[in-house]
Amino acid sequence: MNDKFDDAQRDEKVLARARRSFLKNASLFIAAAQATSILPLASRANAATAQPQNSKSNTAGGFAVAETTSGKVRGKNIDGIKVFKGIPYGGTTAGKNRFMPPTKPASWAGVRDALEFGHIAPQTTAAGRIDYVNLIHWMDQPGGQSEDCLVLNVWTPALKDKEKRPVLVSFHGGGFATGSGNAPGYNGHPLAKFADVVVVTVNHRLGCLGYMHLADLGAPLEFGQSGVAGMLDCVAALEWVRDNIENFGGNPGNVMIFGQSGGGAKTSTLLAMPGAKGLFHRAAVQSGSALRLATRESATKSAERMLAQMGLTKKRVAELQDVPVEILVAAQAVLGAQTPPAAFAPVVDGAALPRHPFDPTAPEISADIPLIVGTTLDDAALGLTNFDLDEPGLKSLLKTMVGDNAERVLSAYRKAYPTAPPFLIQARMLTDRGGRRSASTMAERKAALKRAPAYLYLFSFPSPGFGGKFGAVHGIDVGLSFHNFGDQMTGNSPEIRALADKFASAWVAFARTGDPNVSGLPKWPTYSGETRPTMIFDKECRVENDPLRDLRLLWEESAS
Repeated sequence: MNDKFDDAQRDEKVLARARRSFLKNASLFIAAAQATSILPLASRANAATAQPQNSKSNTAGGFAVAETTSGKVRGKNIDGIKVFKGIPYGGTTAGKNRFMPPTKPASWAGVRDALEFGHIAPQTTAAGRIDYVNLIHWMDQPGGQSEDCLVLNVWTPALKDKEKRPVLVSFHGGGFATGSGNAPGYNGHPLAKFADVVVVTVNHRLGCLGYMHLADLGAPLEFGQSGVAGMLDCVAALEWVRDNIENFGGNPGNVMIFGQSGGGAKTSTLLAMPGAKGLFHRAAVQSGSALRLATRESATKSAERMLAQMGLTKKRVAELQDVPVEILVAAQAVLGAQTPPAAFAPVVDGAALPRHPFDPTAPEISADIPLIVGTTLDDAALGLTNFDLDEPGLKSLLKTMVGDNAERVLSAYRKAYPTAPPFLIQARMLTDRGGRRSASTMAERKAALKRAPAYLYLFSFPSPGFGGKFGAVHGIDVGLSFHNFGDQMTGNSPEIRALADKFASAWVAFARTGDPNVSGLPKWPTYSGETRPTMIFDKECRVENDPLRDLRLLWEESAS
């Protein structure tokens, strides 16, 4: 590993430490969940059961019926868009299927209702007392929890009309541990209606159920891909799109995958997976540039800790399939709250995932896939709660970060942001030396292949939520990529409505052609490491070469 990457990893750890205390209280990610009790999972009856179909029309009344390889599904006609929820793309992952690669869904007779969201993966719930959790509606994860969670949602303007619309497949955020494609921020209806495209959101396995590497603990051979099971689910969802989306008015030969935060990390990972090659044609990573993932060694240590928590020896690994899922989720929460936390993320196993996504180079296997990479100005504010931070407190914090360089760093940031409160100065420092560096590195390494282009953006329009205290926080760009605005995160001002039009238009243009340039925005150049052109999305959108250059160089010098 080179020195530059070592420095970047150390920088990222600063933000990780800042987030950890927040996460322990918020339970935003599984590693921080409180496990004082076993979490009850949903026991509601699945609304998506096969029902007799009386009408021969595929858009009869308020309903729409589409054909899939497993059987017919019934969705709703809502304001000109056909909406299908909870369509199975895989079988249950419970019992003997736990930790195994996904299976095909069972076929059904008649017409299966796809009127309600399907189950989400088992996970801990977020703490509603945390402002950021409320800002992004993270507690609103409808569908109930179950290991029978391999389902997806589709929004489309029409069925099987040979229009060959672009297909935008979203992978949700929440790290590799929480969240779902059912959350309100991923509502595909506005984008489908705005741009005449097909939108798909996906649920898949998370946490230890999706990423517990058991292969090096003496587990039976069939457990060999347990450390990448959740990513194999994502590949299976893309295979479903390939095989079915034409019946939903989409073009299987024009699929864009994208995601923010954990969804960006999943997109990063898919770009390096041989099994995903040919299943998508564009990609976008929003504040989730994953350069490296778990090694077999680190993943094995986390799996060993889980076995110890369960009171099992290595010879009894297979018994993990018999442990009630509530117990596993609670045990994972306990391990995640420890220091250091046990982490469950995709494992570079040498087979399904043969290499780290973007280290030491961009993956050759996806060299011909155009890529958008972005961050927000105040990404790191999601993990900070010291809103009353004052200038002396900021100086003290800086001393722990950069030692004798504290005054110099603070002076540079005050020059760049003379009126920003200390809380946001802190957030920008942590973002610049952490996730922003990863995003720039991803774009640089992609551009270095000299094949398909990369495009870089910075989103600096602040969220008005909670009095604007979070700034342009992590996730402010999610809704706009769906042309979805008007909530507490974005507000409903004329400025945000205009920005949503511009952002979503660029997003869809990229999905259609691999080029995000549209009228209403300045020319967005392809990225190069020499000039570093960056689209800045704000009240007035503009392109700058190497924005925040002085701050970037400051952190590079500090890390060297």
